[in-house]
Order: sequence, then C-alpha cells, then structure tokens
Amino acid sequence: MTMPFYAPPEQVMKDRAEYAQKGIARGRSLVACLYEGGVLLVAQNPSKTLHKISEIYDRIAFAGVGKYNEYDQLRVAGVRHADTKGFAYSREDVDARSLANLYAQYLGNVFTHEMKPLEVEILVAELGGGARPTQLFHVAYEGTITDEDRFAVLGGDAESILETFTGLYVDGWTLGEAIAATTKALAGPDRTLGADQLECAILSDGPSRRTFRRLDDDELSELLAD
Repeated sequence: MTMPFYAPPEQVMKDRAEYAQKGIARGRSLVACLYEGGVLLVAQNPSKTLHKISEIYDRIAFAGVGKYNEYDQLRVAGVRHADTKGFAYSREDVDARSLANLYAQYLGNVFTHEMKPLEVEILVAELGGGARPTQLFHVAYEGTITDEDRFAVLGGDAESILETFTGLYVDGWTLGEAIAATTKALAGPDRTLGADQLECAILSDGPSRRTFRRLDDDELSELLAD
C-alpha cells in the first residue's frame, strides 16, 4: 500500500496564500475614501459592463478586485442577504458590518477547507446617517476583516498606491480633489489615466433613499479637468 502524500499544515496555508495573492496581483487596483459629501470609490477598469463597484443596498456599496466571476458571486450573495434581512426585519437592520462579517466567514471557510482559495479582496462601504457612522470594511482573501478609518486600497499594487495616496489625502476635501488624488495614486508616476479607463461611483445623500450613484465619463472628465 502506498503512503499518502503529506504536507505540513503551515506549508499548505502558505501555498494557498501565495496562490491567492498572485491571482489578486494580476488584477487592477481600487481606492475608496471619504470626501466632504460621502464615500468615493474609484477603480482602474476600462470595461463598461463588468463592474468592480456595485450597489448592495440603500446606503451600502460593494467593491472587489481579483477574479471577476468570484467576487461577482459574492456581490450577488450580499444583495440577496441584504434584501432578505431588510424584508424580514427592517431596512435599518441591514448594515455594512454584518455583511462584512458574513463575507469574512465565507472567505475564511473556503481558504481553510477548500483546495483552491478565492482570488479576491473586497470592500464593503456604508454611508453614515443618524447615529450610524460611515464605515469601510476591507475583507482579504483568507477572511481577515479590517475596519478602515478614512480610506482603503485594494489590489496587487496596494502598498505603493497606499504610500502615494496617504501623502495626498486631505480630510474634508471636495469630490473633484478626491477623484484627482485617487486617479494620480492609481496611475503611478509613469502614466496617466483618463475617464475611459476608470470606474467611479459615490455614496452620497440626495433626494431619494438610495445613495449609490455611478459617475459617467463626461462627469468624470469634467471633475478631472477642474
């Protein structure tokens, strides 16, 4: 009888982490930050149909980097969970923290128990209102959840983008200033990014209950030109 192949658990976890990190690094990065009117989310994404940034609920947005089909499945699951909870209890009971915890548990279980981890990082953002503060939750591929303070950077070039963006960030800046800074950080020192290469959305209070709004190329170009 042949002996089964054995690998130490720590080596298995290390291999899975490296596999997930390489998959995420192949994708384009994303930045989310607070500005004077709410939350801004900007991703490098030339596609107009395969969105990295989407609405989950009235005041909650979802953003993902890495393998599109994997984080889009998580987005759909989040929408279903939020709708079910809002219908069964109250719309006010749906919050970013519970969604982020749900995602963290699922990603952690897949990373620990499945052969292949999910090659994704996700962000759940909620616009504050009343006694509830604005929140940004970053969930990593292995289920680690981080409560970000003012901004978050996801993706393969996160370290260099974070370093650049940290030096540019200003509390209470305008939407135009925030977009210019996020675009500069995503582009890096050797290139520029136009409106057609970006996907941009905001969470901001308006006349309707829903706060999520995408910025089209014309509006984005205008803001970048200011």
